Amino acid sequence: MPGVLRMARSRIHAVELARLLNSVPQPIYVLDDDSTIVFVNHACRSWLGPAADELLGSRAAYHSEPQETGPKSLAALCPPPQSMAGGELSGNISRVDADGKLLRRRAKFVPLGTCPEDQFGLLAILDTDDLPEAAADPPATLPEESSIELHERIGRFRREAAGRYRADRLLGDSPAVRRARRQVELAVGSRAAVLLVGPPGSGRQHTAATIHYASDSPGSLVPLDCSVLGAELIHSAVIALATGKALGEESTRSTLLLNHVDQLSADVQSELAGQLVNRPFSPRLLATCEESLVELARKGRYRADLAELLGTIVIELPPLAQRREDLPLLAQLFLEAANARGTRQIGGFTPEAIDALHAYSWPGNIDELAEVVAESHRHAAGPSVGVKDLPEKIHLAAAAAARPPRQEETIVLDEFLGRVERELIRRALARAKGNKAKAARLLGMTRPRLYRRLIQLQLEE
Repeated sequence: MPGVLRMARSRIHAVELARLLNSVPQPIYVLDDDSTIVFVNHACRSWLGPAADELLGSRAAYHSEPQETGPKSLAALCPPPQSMAGGELSGNISRVDADGKLLRRRAKFVPLGTCPEDQFGLLAILDTDDLPEAAADPPATLPEESSIELHERIGRFRREAAGRYRADRLLGDSPAVRRARRQVELAVGSRAAVLLVGPPGSGRQHTAATIHYASDSPGSLVPLDCSVLGAELIHSAVIALATGKALGEESTRSTLLLNHVDQLSADVQSELAGQLVNRPFSPRLLATCEESLVELARKGRYRADLAELLGTIVIELPPLAQRREDLPLLAQLFLEAANARGTRQIGGFTPEAIDALHAYSWPGNIDELAEVVAESHRHAAGPSVGVKDLPEKIHLAAAAAARPPRQEETIVLDEFLGRVERELIRRALARAKGNKAKAARLLGMTRPRLYRRLIQLQLEE
């Protein structure tokens, strides 16, 4: 009976609390400790619209990934995961209205519980007015360039680029990436052949797919790996696309993606050039390579006509080492992608972890960064990724960089042989008790030669 009474009192208190929150003019919603939306007050329902009820019981993940259309895409209600560690935080909450317009409001996130260990939920209190569309975001309550600010920058980039293309790996402010984005926009609006040049892991295939699917009425994307396919397979695939036998009427709108086109042998280059240069070819051409085809042609290692045909528009994708200023944004991007895939929600990286990532050389470029971030997300013990959560290879690289390089000793051969000869002569003389004739016999030389070496080596006047 006492237990039943306690449950009844709890229900009464919950009803009274809901009535109190519904009377507040500010939009308010409540999440439990699993980031599930458990309550939305009347003012918040009014702001979210009629789909607010469908948000109840849904889990708010902390990411900027494009969401599906429909009610669930109306709001991004997840607070920064750091707020679950205790202490109030501020951030922006956004939703898309029925006309596709983005509406944003400033929100304060208040932990529910006496201490982080006892925290059982989070109270989100929104401003009563929407932020102006072009307003600068107020400073966050975390240090400069915090994970919250990075989260906002990723969201802005995706909103601005959503109507044109989705090129996540071109996120950033470095000059090389800004130039690549302009080239991608040019390629999206054209049917010209595009050549993507960059080191492995720089996002060549990802960018090629972006160009294809962002174009008007894209057909099928047909990728061919030139590093493994022989002349016959490439010949048959090109012929099938050229004649329309592969995809029928859709062939005219399709795209042939030639990956690793710089690895084609001379005979396959000739075969491909014969198909593309001398005959009409309606599908669009995209190609990826590590080394510029024009440079290869100048060295006599590539057909000049084929290089010219494939490189009407050339997009250079820089290695990650040349765009280190973009690393915090890219790391946050991949971290939020991991949030969207799973149930664990990690807010960002500690400054020390970002410093460790900066110190790494990144031979695998952006693809390697994505793998490192995914592993760090799995290992993170708190709301942020710390240095201890980074993979072992990052720590090994940091330890190697901290160790001073060993100086190589230069060996001067004549000096080295002279030291050895002096030591041998001294030992022979000691064994012969100063008798030079006996010492000469021990050394296998004549006595006159021993005398000459004693003088030359300054062992005797």
